[in-house]
Amino acid sequence: MTFKKKILEHLLSAFLITSLLGTLLYFTIEKKNIEKIQSNEKIESYLGLSFIDFENPFDRALLLDVLNAYEPDQTSEHETLIRTIEQYRKSSLIAGMEEAYRKEPLSSKKWQQLSLMYAKFILIYMFVMLLTYYGVQTFGILRFVRRQQNQKSHLLCFLQQLFSAPKFSRIKDYLKYYLQAILHLIKAVIIASSYFVLFAPAYVIAYSLKTQLNTDTIFFMITLAVISNGLLITYTNKFYTFLVAESRKGYVQTAIVKNLNTSYKQTDKSGISYASVFSFRKHFPMHVFQHIFLNARYQYLQTIKEQASFLISGLIIIEMALNIQGHFSYELLKQLLYKNYDIVIVIILGIFYMVKLTEIFTDWLTHKKSLKYENIEPVCAK
Repeated sequence: MTFKKKILEHLLSAFLITSLLGTLLYFTIEKKNIEKIQSNEKIESYLGLSFIDFENPFDRALLLDVLNAYEPDQTSEHETLIRTIEQYRKSSLIAGMEEAYRKEPLSSKKWQQLSLMYAKFILIYMFVMLLTYYGVQTFGILRFVRRQQNQKSHLLCFLQQLFSAPKFSRIKDYLKYYLQAILHLIKAVIIASSYFVLFAPAYVIAYSLKTQLNTDTIFFMITLAVISNGLLITYTNKFYTFLVAESRKGYVQTAIVKNLNTSYKQTDKSGISYASVFSFRKHFPMHVFQHIFLNARYQYLQTIKEQASFLISGLIIIEMALNIQGHFSYELLKQLLYKNYDIVIVIILGIFYMVKLTEIFTDWLTHKKSLKYENIEPVCAK
């Protein structure tokens, strides 16, 4: 599918969803405008009389006298009518007070509030996406480099040292040997604990820290969005898989024949340094890994679409779990509970636009990268 067809498909889907939700919003607003407390038309007609103040006992007595004068044979019905009007007014007042903080119209003030919440939500989303994009590539590369160095897991190193300990003549050597083994065990426990945190749902981490830290800050939300719900570790594993698959392709062997650097040791000048791994703009000049990384990153770009949906769902859960007022997702939950469905539709439409714009940007970026790769001959093929 060409890039233009993809954009046309995105615009068409956006138009259809907007039309559907827009129509639903129109009927919801219309229903909300005509929806009133069930009332007696006869009572409403009396309450509509502008020259009678039903707060004033004299006006009520005067109305009763007028009704009795016109219909002297229905005195009891007139008294019942006056009492019914009073009960109706009281019940309407109480109902209005109870619903005052729940029923919100989609006014210009509400639009302004939603716009500010939406802007904050977008900024948090973009910042978390940027951090995740960086973290996925960084941890994926670290894992790949560790694999190329044939490094064993810390737990395996601990077990090997524990069950195959050599005999030493001095106690000092024993202590040094087993201390190294314990350090491997500590590192293994830390890594395992990190995996537990990275795979833990956001609301579990949020509730476990809610009484100890201030969880209402944007910084905490961003941190929680990055490390929770398995987002970072899931896409790190995907990126690592892309790196491994690329490293097994034929052009890597060709690059090795062309004398590109192949060392993955941090201590070698021609190896992979930590500075290049942790750099935001990662670049590995004159190293075979440069081409492995670029091709793996190109494949990873397409996963940003699903990553965006995953991230937005996580942000919604986090804001609801933290119960932070004044945030976009919390507002969605609140309006659902209050049955203000017109506001709910506007919020859902805003989230849909965010996902759609991410998909369009991803397709544009992938298209741009594909043109670059098509027009430039790979260095390793020369």
